[in-house]
Amino acid sequence: MKREQVLGGILGLCIGDALGVPFEGRSREEMHNLGKNIEKSYRGLWSDDSSLTLCLAQSLCEGFDLSDLAQRFIRWLDEGYMTPQGSAFGIGRTTYMAINNLKKGAGLKHCGLTDEYSNGNGSLMRILPMAFYCFNMDEQERFDLVSRVSALTHAHPRSVLACCVYTQLATELISQQDKGIAYRKMKKVIKKYFSGDSQLPYFKSILESDISTLDREDIGAGGYVVESLEASIWCFLRHTDYTDTVMEAIRLGQDADTTAAEAGGLAGMFYGVDSIPGKWQEGLARKEDILDIANNLWKSLG
Repeated sequence: MKREQVLGGILGLCIGDALGVPFEGRSREEMHNLGKNIEKSYRGLWSDDSSLTLCLAQSLCEGFDLSDLAQRFIRWLDEGYMTPQGSAFGIGRTTYMAINNLKKGAGLKHCGLTDEYSNGNGSLMRILPMAFYCFNMDEQERFDLVSRVSALTHAHPRSVLACCVYTQLATELISQQDKGIAYRKMKKVIKKYFSGDSQLPYFKSILESDISTLDREDIGAGGYVVESLEASIWCFLRHTDYTDTVMEAIRLGQDADTTAAEAGGLAGMFYGVDSIPGKWQEGLARKEDILDIANNLWKSLG
């Protein structure tokens, strides 16, 4: 695993998030009409997607400790820890309720929501650092740790499996120069390891076919975890550089910041930090702090 992959992944996620923030909730039709004007709205301010990713990355610098991660989530909500301007914004219902459960004394195994209506993308959007942390682990250990991180807020098996799919794809991309091969390897691993899992049919578009061949009209981009995962992988596989990947994600509309964060994390990691336009890097809020966290994570894994 290379330093530029870790830096590119974390920075790529945060910049994708910041690019998409001004357009969260916009329809696809509105985004189409904006054309190339998307970049003009960039202010470098990121949302909960990046904040919680950075909480996880910073926590992993000290090793895997869910208690430490939980406290960082609480500090984010209450104190504005790991935010661009000192206060949390963009928090989803499930994440908010889970963190409140933690504040009320719920144990780490009982704070995350388990009902089917709590399958938003709130754990998926922050899970990328686990790909770096778990890179040299076997599948059982990797999926166990990823599941525990997701379940801190999103404990339904569908959200957990989505995080495992995304993390496994990222893991394959770290060691593969061909993203098509990485995608096929991910599908093979997931289908074998989770064979018989009741949640697998929900991921049919990703696992049973080549999602990159679908038309844009067949790709949703809402907050539902399966939709979000499909959109981010579709954007990543359809394009050959960081810029086009995140711009496609934003043009899909709806949960634009999260789709761009997830897709941007994959693209930044795969193409490297130098693939991200310098003007976007320079305009990113707390850029040096983000790079310090990414560097520290990379060093801690060496």
